[in-house]
Amino acid sequence: MAEQQVPYTRNVSLCIGSSVTIRGTPANSFRKDPQLQVDFHMGTNERSDIAFHLRVYFGHCVVMNSLRCGGWDCEVKYSHMPFVDGQQFELCILVLHNEYQVVINGQHCYSFAHRVHPGSVRMMQVWRDVYLTSVDVCRWRL
Repeated sequence: MAEQQVPYTRNVSLCIGSSVTIRGTPANSFRKDPQLQVDFHMGTNERSDIAFHLRVYFGHCVVMNSLRCGGWDCEVKYSHMPFVDGQQFELCILVLHNEYQVVINGQHCYSFAHRVHPGSVRMMQVWRDVYLTSVDVCRWRL
């Protein structure tokens, strides 16, 4: 499968019952502190507010937040690190009624309550220190 260019940007329309599945590999050893960032923007440019921000500091922690009216809200931080140095990952973000659920390699790992209705998302961006194999957006039944 062809590698996706990073940063990967795509216009999307998310709703309850949507999912975003990202497959890839960290670009560097965890000793070099690689990162992965996923942003669900409320506009169609990189400077727009962000309904859901996920930043993985491989080997350290995961931070989630939202950017509203140009300012960051209170971040939610998890120290649980299911990613393995040098190994491929599958990260799935499920859009549920009250929250985003983050599933990594088939295991539910994190939750983030909606601060902005997911229907306001217009663009997603995946970037930082990763090689992307695929990014899929789909709808499923609740």
